[in-house]
Amino acid sequence: MSPVRAVLFDRDGTLVHDVPYNADPDLVRPVDGAREALDALRARGIRTGVVTNQSGIARGLLTEADARRVNRRVDELLGPFDVWAVCPHGPGDGCPCRKPRPGMILRAAGRIRVRPADCVVVGDIGADVEAARRAGARAVLVPTPETRPEETSAAPHVAPDLSTAVRLILDTPPWDEPADIPPWDEPADIPPWDEPADPPPPTGPASAGVRRPAGCARGVRAAPAGPAPGAERPPWGRPV
Repeated sequence: MSPVRAVLFDRDGTLVHDVPYNADPDLVRPVDGAREALDALRARGIRTGVVTNQSGIARGLLTEADARRVNRRVDELLGPFDVWAVCPHGPGDGCPCRKPRPGMILRAAGRIRVRPADCVVVGDIGADVEAARRAGARAVLVPTPETRPEETSAAPHVAPDLSTAVRLILDTPPWDEPADIPPWDEPADIPPWDEPADPPPPTGPASAGVRRPAGCARGVRAAPAGPAPGAERPPWGRPV
């Protein structure tokens, strides 16, 4: 049995109402019950984080600065979150962090010093569930009108809304360990590239040996590359 030590949330469609490729902090609107649900987790000592695909940056529809402003607004309304992880890449960039790949979940778990097996990922589309599975975390799907029926039927746990998802997490631990947990190495110290305050990435000798998922360091754009075979399925629910 594994305790739940952290809950990592998708942003758009899960914590806040989805505004496609949102670049305007004034458009951020939390979903019903979001603040209360997050406060309930924090009251139990469970850490919270956000893991979000933001391919609008790669598509040229918003800038990294726009995304940071929106993230800061989410943090103002619903935070403080213990960790943020943002992937700015598009589906064809081959980024190991872009959900349904597990990089952001592994990075977020490493940043707050918990095993992925002790994390639950809450999201609204199949990519969130698949990223959790690949990372060795658990997942709860909170469907929206954009969620495909096959994504809902394939999810290990489904809740009708965010408040119910958090009650499920709080009322049913300890959760069973995922059946296929990947090898877990204690991560090297990972500097806070993803925080809304946007500190610069480390440079010079002090950064030697720090592990980064390729192409997701702040301000560094990976050269476009085809995805690894089998790494990304056809488009999930909504564009992210």
